[in-house]
Amino acid sequence: MMARLAAVLVLLAAAACSGNHSALNPSGPQARVTANLTWGFFIVCGAVYAIVMVMLAAALMRRRLATPQTPAGERTLAVAVSSAVAISAVIVVGLAAASVAAGRGLEAPSNNEPVSVDVIGHQWWWEFQYTNDDHPDQIVDSPNELHLPVGTRVRIRAKSSDVIHSFWAPNLRGKRDLIPGVTSESWIEADRAGEYRGQCAEFCGYQHAHMAFLVVAESMDAFQQWLTSQRAPSQDPQDELAKRGKDVFMGGPCVMCHTIRGTIAGSKAGPELTHVAGRRFIAAGTLPNTPEALSQWVLDAHSVKPGTEMPPNALNPDDLRAVVAYLRTLQ
Repeated sequence: MMARLAAVLVLLAAAACSGNHSALNPSGPQARVTANLTWGFFIVCGAVYAIVMVMLAAALMRRRLATPQTPAGERTLAVAVSSAVAISAVIVVGLAAASVAAGRGLEAPSNNEPVSVDVIGHQWWWEFQYTNDDHPDQIVDSPNELHLPVGTRVRIRAKSSDVIHSFWAPNLRGKRDLIPGVTSESWIEADRAGEYRGQCAEFCGYQHAHMAFLVVAESMDAFQQWLTSQRAPSQDPQDELAKRGKDVFMGGPCVMCHTIRGTIAGSKAGPELTHVAGRRFIAAGTLPNTPEALSQWVLDAHSVKPGTEMPPNALNPDDLRAVVAYLRTLQ
């Protein structure tokens, strides 16, 4: 029975360490340091636990045998207890020293990073702004989707627009708190291409659990191509249904919350939609970016994500289909 239970626990532990949302499946130097430290703690604490259990069993057996205690035996026991306390203190200090050593250098950027991203937390979505000090007009805004060039340290400037949030991509780095009114600087790096899930790790309100983001790690060439495509303004739709959808969008309340570059829509209250059709998910990872999900979100976002600031839209079925057709052209 115990052997079966142990096997189940091992399988559960292995399952928890797999996938693209685990601190024990590192794909970057920061996460690797954290994973090594975690395994080190686990091994040391596991060994201490095993020794304590053995000593406890020995003590129980000794009491059962009722061996008469002698002065020499008392002295031996005192030495053993004192030694155990000293060893425990050394282990605790050693673990603390290992934790401090692992944390050094994980946060401060070097100021030489070729890519810089502003990470801005909102209730309840993420805004990633790729800044360009030489050309401010070339800033790229990528809601809920962070792109990184593989093997390149990326500077991040973390801030919040409302309450405390926490930026956490466990495969790549530990959590970074976003404090209102404070801009903190750090860095992130992926050394393996792939897609990794991120999540807000600080309770920030009703939809905290639905405040996720996607990290896309790709080659430098692919990253530069993506960045160039994101700088381009939206294109006018060619399809008649999409043209009608654009007219409905621009004539309704949507322009009061969203930006679509190349059009009259220029508000920053909600996520930018210039290239919304190219994203994997919508609503901060809550829904896949499909026509059906997009229709549901546009019509009544509160039915999907109660508490969100996006109001319902009283669109008739034809107008809704047209608006979705237009949004699907924004690649």
